[in-house]
Amino acid sequence: MNKNFLKVTGMAAVIAFTVACKENQNEVDASAEEEVAVATVEAVTYTVDTEASNIAWVGSKPTEDHTGNISLSSGMVKVNGEELESGEFTIDMNSIEVTDLEGDKAASLKAHLTGEREGTSSDFFNTAKYPTAKFVVTGLNTVGEKTMLEGNLTLKDVTKNVSFPVGVKYDGDKMMLNSEEFTIDRTDWGIKYGSSSLADVVADKAISDDIKLTINLVATK
Repeated sequence: MNKNFLKVTGMAAVIAFTVACKENQNEVDASAEEEVAVATVEAVTYTVDTEASNIAWVGSKPTEDHTGNISLSSGMVKVNGEELESGEFTIDMNSIEVTDLEGDKAASLKAHLTGEREGTSSDFFNTAKYPTAKFVVTGLNTVGEKTMLEGNLTLKDVTKNVSFPVGVKYDGDKMMLNSEEFTIDRTDWGIKYGSSSLADVVADKAISDDIKLTINLVATK
């Protein structure tokens, strides 16, 4: 095959990958861990319905995206009137699901993400050692026309404060919190496998540092 064709194709993939990264909406600027929010005594506790709640994810390579879901194992929020004052959620990292693949391909990717595949425990989430992740609310603020949920996100043994846009609705005893799609940089939590920032990773084979997330929570009092 023509070497120039290969070079052009590789460059096109890298350019497309770079442009896609720059177009990510709601890019999170992860910062140092902050003090958690404390609810007032008047606040009412809503318990997360783990069956009705989920986190959708998208991971990218230059030539393809992978999609999936992650479940929550527990969670609660404290609400005063219709104002969310505090909360915390535990994420079941062993529940990682791949939705764009089927059969052995889906199982293989999941095994790599969880570290169950031999020799890959340190690549991504190492769920045998870190079976859960956690998000603890530090605040809820309005920025322009958006409501921003702020909290400490712990992945593996690293905690960073993040902020992303959400909508909160109430229906009787039910509270629904839905985020817009937002993007975190996995390397902020020390997850660097396949990152283009590493000198030995070929650019057109790199895995994007960005993970897109969308959170959908249902909680009842």
